[in-house]
Amino acid sequence: MTYCLAMKLDEGLVFCSDSRTNAGADRVSAFSKMHRFSLPDDRQIALLSSGNLGTTQAVIEALERDMREAADINLASAPYVSDLADYVGRLSRDMQNKYAPEGEEAGFNAEASFILGGQIKGAPQELYLIYPEGNHIHPSERFPFFQIGETKYGRPILDRIVAHDTPREIAMRCALVSMDSTMRSNATVGPPIELLFLRADNFSEPNPYHSFEATDPTLLKMRAAWNEEIVAAFNNLPSIAEVFSED
Repeated sequence: MTYCLAMKLDEGLVFCSDSRTNAGADRVSAFSKMHRFSLPDDRQIALLSSGNLGTTQAVIEALERDMREAADINLASAPYVSDLADYVGRLSRDMQNKYAPEGEEAGFNAEASFILGGQIKGAPQELYLIYPEGNHIHPSERFPFFQIGETKYGRPILDRIVAHDTPREIAMRCALVSMDSTMRSNATVGPPIELLFLRADNFSEPNPYHSFEATDPTLLKMRAAWNEEIVAAFNNLPSIAEVFSED
């Protein structure tokens, strides 16, 4: 399974993803679901992937090949991020059709979803959720974030905290808490956890990035602090004893 999320803030774009692709009884495997593409002084692009691993790998390989061979449309040539979203959507749909068996054998699903975000010089930052069908949407004003994969466990904290004007430090902490909440409830989501921030209008300086292993001290401290605080908050909730008191 997979969990990836991205946020569109006034300061920039936050991306966070797990790396677990298999969590069987006797086998755990990992594969990065965060893919970064940059052309200094021109564009910064990040792509998160979820779904059939064969499909997502084929899409990434096609993106890299098209850049190397300077195809008519590639990540380095499109003038707008929305054009790149169209391009990734077409590739995804093509790969799904290529690898799906005729007649769709029972139990086989080649679908893949992506979150694409970034900025091309001269234009604002953009963020898109790309559906398996190849079409895409941008985030709403009220909820400036997207999730793909195992989304339900990490959504509540995003709904309460994330807004366009949320400072990047708070947003990145929120992303890690959302990811940790998902890992706690679903063993098929797991580390390494990748966290990236693309600063708005930054085309030359390195962008903050870190990969958190399961034993990363910061991740462990944050998990312990969140557990303690949420238990304390629960214990401090108003009593409901009076609701059941006898007249």
